[in-house]
Amino acid sequence: MDLHEKYELLKDNLRDLKNVAIAFSGGVDSTFLLKTAYDVLGTNVLAVTARSSTYPEREFKEAKGFTEKYGIPYEIIVSEELEVDGFSDNPVNRCYLCKNELFEKIREIACRHGIRHIAEGSNHDDLSDYRPGLKAIAEHGVISPLRTAELTKEEIRVLSKELDLPTWNKPSFACLSSRFPYGQKITKEKLEMVDKAEQLLLDEGFRQVRVRHHGDIARIEVSQAEIQKFFDINFIQHINDSFKKIGFTYTTLDLKGYRMGSMNEILSETV
Repeated sequence: MDLHEKYELLKDNLRDLKNVAIAFSGGVDSTFLLKTAYDVLGTNVLAVTARSSTYPEREFKEAKGFTEKYGIPYEIIVSEELEVDGFSDNPVNRCYLCKNELFEKIREIACRHGIRHIAEGSNHDDLSDYRPGLKAIAEHGVISPLRTAELTKEEIRVLSKELDLPTWNKPSFACLSSRFPYGQKITKEKLEMVDKAEQLLLDEGFRQVRVRHHGDIARIEVSQAEIQKFFDINFIQHINDSFKKIGFTYTTLDLKGYRMGSMNEILSETV
């Protein structure tokens, strides 16, 4: 199928649902899914956005603002992952624990509104990475319309641009818990450190940013095209001093640059 055939298939599949609650983060994928569902089903769509310490305030505001701009019905839930048993220990199935709790809460909301279906925004590319959250999606009977239509991230960006969605070129984002090596304890204080460090880099004009938390060490990932900004010794000193104020003793730059799921590189293929 070509791109627009996939898009028509997506709309047909959503139309068949009659009504749906969508886990909405405000990212590229879930924004495209929500807008397409709303175009097809109107107010029979409900966006559900979770608010927690692993979700930066800037992302929450963007998600809330999008639903308000288009008049899409939405609900906000508190989903504090750090209170989920085992989550803060950061096991390799951390995402499963998070999604399991999230979809339980969304199911309660959907039932209250008489909505039968729950959908989420993973795309076809997500099948190529280690994604324990997909297990929770399957167990809770949550549907993944973008994966069903075999839409890739790049195709979603193209269609989002055609729909004039503000997220068409938005950098990829994952919850702040993904910044920690598996087995390293996750705390609210550490999450705040990462959030402040990434916000600082965003304020400096970087677009694709990750600050990986390795104890006293911050490992910065930016796109290859933006690495050259660190060639300025005065800028390096500014970032180092700023990160020390945040709480990091040492600050390093990952020369490989940003890539999705870099914390999964240490996992064996059998995980």
